[in-house]
Amino acid sequence: MTITADIAYAGRSIARPRYYANAHDRDEIDIVTFPMPVDSARGMASELDREGFILAAHPSAVTDFADEAQIAATYVPEIAALVQAATGADEVRVSPRGILRFSEASGLAGSSNNSHPARFAHIDVADGSAAAMAKSGANGRPFQRFVSINVWRALSPAPQDVPLALCDARSLAPQDLIVADAIFDEPDGKEWGFEALLVAHGPQHKWYYYPDMTRDEAIIFKTKDSDPAAAHHVPHVAFNDPTAVGAPPRSSIEMRATAYWWA
Repeated sequence: MTITADIAYAGRSIARPRYYANAHDRDEIDIVTFPMPVDSARGMASELDREGFILAAHPSAVTDFADEAQIAATYVPEIAALVQAATGADEVRVSPRGILRFSEASGLAGSSNNSHPARFAHIDVADGSAAAMAKSGANGRPFQRFVSINVWRALSPAPQDVPLALCDARSLAPQDLIVADAIFDEPDGKEWGFEALLVAHGPQHKWYYYPDMTRDEAIIFKTKDSDPAAAHHVPHVAFNDPTAVGAPPRSSIEMRATAYWWA
């Protein structure tokens, strides 16, 4: 199944874009939208080291994904085991905080820290920042390879009104990438950030999504791989599914992990 959907890209009128986790009125981004074919990836035998993303069957024992204690005690080890099995890494270290996001129709987008859907095509972290984060997370232990991973799960029932689109890593060209500053404006007023990447339109981009996701599934996709022979990173974006008008508003949780191969 293929649908046509509006994909929001970055234009090139701003030399150094920046965007905020919460205060989007402060964003400095030139957004340009293109209608693009988006193919269903269900039934596609994708590979993490080829397209850069896969879908995994993954029931969770978590009963409340808004419960930070359950996320830390139950979901973090579940995600570590999932990513280790998917990558074959020696060890996986997972951020202890889940990122809950909501479509605008829910009335909950912006109700908690970093809870807006990501409405423009991007890669979470640029190469230099990803390498620095991996080094910090390794706590001084040398490694020969690392992969930065996102794990995305829909919590709302199918169909999702605002699903996640993923771009085949092989269809991305280096000249499509625009370095940007991702700023995390915390509720306590503190701000911190790192380099991320926005994506300019390329007619060759191949977009995919997984329609009708359930709570027992998880998308695993790369945001950085230090192995030059493997898929490097996957642009992704939230988009309005034109076939799911009136569907229950999407809610989802994202976890971030780093897979290590020790030296």
